[in-house]
Amino acid sequence: MRTIDGDKLLRRLEQLGSTGRNPQGQLTRLAATAEDRAARDLLVSWAKCAGFDVHIDQIGNMFFSWMVAEKGRRAKPIMIGSHIDTVVDAGILDGCYGVLAGLSVLEAIRESGVDISKPIVVAAFTNEEGVRFTPDLMGSLVYVGGLDVQEALNKVDIHGRRLGDELRAIGYLNDKDLPFGYPCKYVELHIEQGPVLHSAGKSIGVVEGITGISWWRAIVEGSANHAGTTPMKLRKDAGYAAMRIATDLIDFARRAGSKAVATVGSMHFERGAINVIPARVIFTVDLRCSDEAGLKELEFALVDIADRVSTEFSVSVQKEPLARTHPSVMDEAIAEEIEIAARRRGLPSLRLVSGAAHDAQMLSRVAPAAMIFVPSVGGISHSPAEYTQSNELVNGANILLDVVESLARQNV
Repeated sequence: MRTIDGDKLLRRLEQLGSTGRNPQGQLTRLAATAEDRAARDLLVSWAKCAGFDVHIDQIGNMFFSWMVAEKGRRAKPIMIGSHIDTVVDAGILDGCYGVLAGLSVLEAIRESGVDISKPIVVAAFTNEEGVRFTPDLMGSLVYVGGLDVQEALNKVDIHGRRLGDELRAIGYLNDKDLPFGYPCKYVELHIEQGPVLHSAGKSIGVVEGITGISWWRAIVEGSANHAGTTPMKLRKDAGYAAMRIATDLIDFARRAGSKAVATVGSMHFERGAINVIPARVIFTVDLRCSDEAGLKELEFALVDIADRVSTEFSVSVQKEPLARTHPSVMDEAIAEEIEIAARRRGLPSLRLVSGAAHDAQMLSRVAPAAMIFVPSVGGISHSPAEYTQSNELVNGANILLDVVESLARQNV
């Protein structure tokens, strides 16, 4: 049974994880920054050293291909993908594991000499995290035609810097067409970023679906006044109103069942003084549900609660949708391939739904897509404490190898 070079994969994860750290040692590699360029350059050097072709598209997505020229422009490739941008103060596995495992799979299949019927491409999508530029999943969204490339390139960060200019500055912007079209199949390997596999003692997660996400910004406006001299019944307290919206919404999500979650992740008070009634509050809302009907219920609840609180407390509430992704169902045939591969290698697997967004969500719009998860110890991610045992990382990459090799042999 063929295997990837596990030691090389682990070394690369460590090396990429050391790229983009600040003087305090924090890993922060936001899209289209100097840190992003250093990581991209490292990845490109590994791909070229291995003899693979490198392609950059109009949004800075990177693709590393093998046998594209031999199989011709019309042949649809098998695609493996993820991302290498990070959140602020990140761990080393989120996204990067899937890209580097894909590179390891590409190397293992080529070195084995096995006869395959399709080219294989590894993708590293731009700005998956959406920390510097919104929306998240931007690179894969543009790639599948869900967002106009010029609209995406014109997005600006909090400092007014334009994404297109920043990508050009780091040398990762291209206007040439890719030598291949959409993939015939897409597979993404990722750490779970949740506690299910680790708590259940399972090695492989077979992802059945990916949750839908709806991001909002709310602005509550009341009247500033003295905290001591203004009677409670005469206040237009934007702070209290904002907190009521937040707590009522979260209570609604708690009652809605395990598929629904709601998070108020940031809240800014103006004037922000201990003895002044807040005149204005800006807060963000993250709504998620694994089915479309449930996600719409959460959105309707947010609007209804905000309208009710606005009337009850004599404040105004602006509700602005920021980004939205629909829930996605993963391809059943590829999911079964993952389960077969896990059984053959003696690895216990479990079906589950991803509560985090992934590029596979976008790719499922244009091709059958699937995801493989490996356990996250303690369910921790988006943190320096993010950790998956080395043997589990290698196991996941070997399952990816088995699945991709099987798909690449198929004639359909």
